[in-house]
Parts: sequence; C-alpha cells; structure tokens
Amino acid sequence: MDVIYLLKCYEAGQRSFVGVDLRSADLASATLIGTDLTGANLMGSDLSRAFLLKANLSQSFLNWANLSYVKLNEGTLANADLTKANLSGAFLVRSNLAHAKLSGANLSHANLRATNLHRANLCSANLQGANLRGADLSGANLSWANLAGARLSGANLQGAFLTGINLQGAFLNGLELRGIDLSGTDLSVAKLCAVNLEGSNLAVTNLSSIHSQTSKQAI
Repeated sequence: MDVIYLLKCYEAGQRSFVGVDLRSADLASATLIGTDLTGANLMGSDLSRAFLLKANLSQSFLNWANLSYVKLNEGTLANADLTKANLSGAFLVRSNLAHAKLSGANLSHANLRATNLHRANLCSANLQGANLRGADLSGANLSWANLAGARLSGANLQGAFLTGINLQGAFLNGLELRGIDLSGTDLSVAKLCAVNLEGSNLAVTNLSSIHSQTSKQAI
C-alpha cells in the first residue's frame, strides 16, 4: 500500500491499516486520527507534525522514523520499536508506551505528561527538557539517558534503572526515590524539594548546587 492510496482509504472512512508496510513513507503533516496501525512497518518514515490522536501503533516498527512534533495524545505505542527515532517536541500526553523500545531516541522537549512508560527501554535516550509530570516510568531503563531540565514531578520511578543519567537542572520535587540506584547520576542544580532519597545509592553522584529543602538523607 502506498501513501496516496492509504490517505484515500482514510478519507473514505477506513481506519484499520493493521500490518501495513510503509517503510520510508512521507506522511509529514498527514491526518490519521484514530487509525489502527498495529504492527505497521514505518521504519524510516516521516511522520513529523502528523495528526495521530488516539491512533494505535502498538507493536509497530518505527526505527529511525521522524515523529518530531507529531500529535499522538492518548495514542498507543505499547511494545513499539522506536529505536533511534526522532520524537523531539512530540505530543504524547496520556499515551501508552509500555514496553516500547526507545533506546537512543530523541525525545527532547516532548510532552509526555501522564504517559505510560512502564518498563520502556529509554537507555541513552535524549529527554532534555521533556515534560514527564505524572508519567509512569516504573521499571523503565533510563540508564545513561539525558533528562537535563526535564520535569518529573509526580512521576513514578519505582524499579527504574537510573544509573549514569543526566538530571542536571531537572525538576524532581516530591518524588519517591527511596532505595533507587542513582550512582554516577548528575543531579547538579536539580530541584529536589520534598524528595525521599532514603537508602538510595549516590556513589559518584554530582550533587553540587542542588535545590533541596526537605529531602531525606540517603544512607
């Protein structure tokens, strides 16, 4: 199926495109609201600024795809492969990215508020300036990820892997970080008001100039 035919089918009312092969397709700024693209092959495709609100892209292949500034609020990307994908500035509010593969992906300044990232692989991902308020990051692999300036207030980080991540200038106010391994983490200039660090591993962690008022001491 080519892009022109897919868009014609969408205009005619079709919403199911399960397993469609659209590798390297140009879908920039396309409108595909509420479509079912489960298992679709969109590897290397351009979906920048596309309107995919409430679309289902679970188990899809989006390696190296361009999803910058895509509108995918309340969408589903569970178990999708987004390795090295560009999601900078993407709107993914209340979307489901549980178990998604996002290693090396660019999520800088993306809006991931209240997003489900349970057990997602975000190893070495760029989340600089991202909005992760209220996000579920439980069990997620964030090792060596860049979260400088990210907003994480209200996020769930229980069981997450945080070794070596960059949280420089991040907003972590009110987080429950008890017993979490933060070894090698850069927390310089981070906002840590009312954060519980009891039992956390802070070995070789940069804590210079942090803003902390009521945080519990790590042991």
